[in-house]
Amino acid sequence: MAKWMVYQKREDFRAIAQECGISPVLARVIRNRDVIGAGETMRFLDGRLEDLHDPRLLPDMERAVEILAGKILEGVPIRVIGDYDVDGICASYILLRTLAACGARADVVLPDRVRDGYGMNPQMARDAAEDGIGLILTCDNGIAAAEAVRTAKEAGICVIVTDHHEVPFEEDDRGEKNWILPPADAVVDPKVRSAVSGEMDYPYTDICGAVVAWKLADLLLEKLQPDQRTRVLQDLLPFCALATVCDVMPLLDENRILVREGLAGAAVTSNVGLRSLLIVNGLEGKKLSAYHAGFVIGPCLNATGRLDSAERALALFLEEDPSAALRSAQKLRELNDSRKSLTEQGVEAAMTQVREQGLMKKRVMVIYLPDCHESLAGIIAGRIRERCSRPVFVLTRTEQGTVKGSGRSIDAYDMFASMTAVRDCFIQFGGHKMAAGLSMREEDIPVLQARLEEECTLREEDLTDVLHIDMELPPYLWTMEMTEELDRLEPFGMANPRPVFAARDIRLHSLRVLGKGRNVLRMEASDTSGRRMTLIRFQEEAVFRESLVSAAGSRTWDTLCAGYADLPVRMVYYPEINDYRGRRSMQYIAKDIHFRA
Repeated sequence: MAKWMVYQKREDFRAIAQECGISPVLARVIRNRDVIGAGETMRFLDGRLEDLHDPRLLPDMERAVEILAGKILEGVPIRVIGDYDVDGICASYILLRTLAACGARADVVLPDRVRDGYGMNPQMARDAAEDGIGLILTCDNGIAAAEAVRTAKEAGICVIVTDHHEVPFEEDDRGEKNWILPPADAVVDPKVRSAVSGEMDYPYTDICGAVVAWKLADLLLEKLQPDQRTRVLQDLLPFCALATVCDVMPLLDENRILVREGLAGAAVTSNVGLRSLLIVNGLEGKKLSAYHAGFVIGPCLNATGRLDSAERALALFLEEDPSAALRSAQKLRELNDSRKSLTEQGVEAAMTQVREQGLMKKRVMVIYLPDCHESLAGIIAGRIRERCSRPVFVLTRTEQGTVKGSGRSIDAYDMFASMTAVRDCFIQFGGHKMAAGLSMREEDIPVLQARLEEECTLREEDLTDVLHIDMELPPYLWTMEMTEELDRLEPFGMANPRPVFAARDIRLHSLRVLGKGRNVLRMEASDTSGRRMTLIRFQEEAVFRESLVSAAGSRTWDTLCAGYADLPVRMVYYPEINDYRGRRSMQYIAKDIHFRA
């Protein structure tokens, strides 16, 4: 059962509301996102592209632009090396489109997930040398590719790294971190620390690789093609939005602006490939949300890197023939359908292992699925983390006999730091606080499980799901105008979830089970005012019934289904307007329900 925690952050909400022209409820919700003061509140609500941070503040950015512009003018062949996920695909497209606009001789290489692994490797550097490449430009990778960068430099190739991942480090005897940068000609990464201050200078470091690439594009176009700058940057905004959402970046600060503007641009995009993806997914002509980016469009792109080649997705964005683009987009959707099926099989196998091996007794789970497609390890790890509220590593066996894997973490566990503490268990690893990738020897799996558990400092309370609640507010206080005002908080996502509210003394009277999977529960209820209301709960019938019967007995379930119950509950919910055939009415989505016997 999730633990409920109501935010208690303080502010003069009435003053903020009056100055910003919003309700005190909205002012409180925004403050709960750590947005402080009227100025920041207005930027949160109405920030525009001119409010973005200056790209020159990124480390080595101006140096990178100078080098890149010089090489373009000299006619030096340039190779973009990206990654196989949505962020890497979008970042590669942004750079390739920008380089083309600047007249560069450029191509792109995306690693094969199985053959090459994550990011640039030494063989890619050797291949570039054989192909006569004079400059390698990485995106969404490279910060941890010291060996590959060194190989390229030894071959006489100039290297510019653009990335957003954590900088690798080693700890000395005093526990101080020594940061390890690749020996590139320029390293543009918001997480690189200043040699003077030792701090990260960029005002907001939680941007994705595609945004770093877009900011490089901004300055490069300003220098070489100022007349095209505004148009090209506007065309590329949708790819920043897709990458930001799909890489699960916090939707705060400039990310919020980029996603809002980028999704609006995606809905009317002139990119034939992206428009085709909208068509095959039934989204053409619709207002796009972060949900569409993260759960409809993004998975189609990710599926290519998982089950085929990410270059198929990149080729779709470069396609100019509408008929060919539609065929390609349909293929991406079919790949994603296949990925969904394989994922469900993997999750089922992982949960079987959790039960049979008693892994819920562990604070960190290591699950070995040797026959699972290695590209699905991260998705499966994320699903198991959601079910078990623990950091999870899912490992698979490669064709070479080694083991690869992905990890997904919880808020209280810094996965990258924890892996660094046991780095001798890995052949290679990388990532950040919430997610990581690795390769290792099969015989070291038991050692890894033991070492991670030994080093783990998580307490029992850290392993309990926490549901953060914006405020306690009875449902009868909501009006349609207040509910519509909540839309100003869009886009919702990481660090800016849809706001939820708590209510006591709700009484459930009847229940109907809907949906093909019997996972939509429609309940009639009333609150302390006696007002009747409709509640919607998205949960499997069997799970809901088990919880209810455990708390209140089987007779209560029978009376609820029969429609004459009077069951007292507490709930966490959010209000929603149901627009059915032109008739608008209030309904409430129950995120969690606590039964009181």
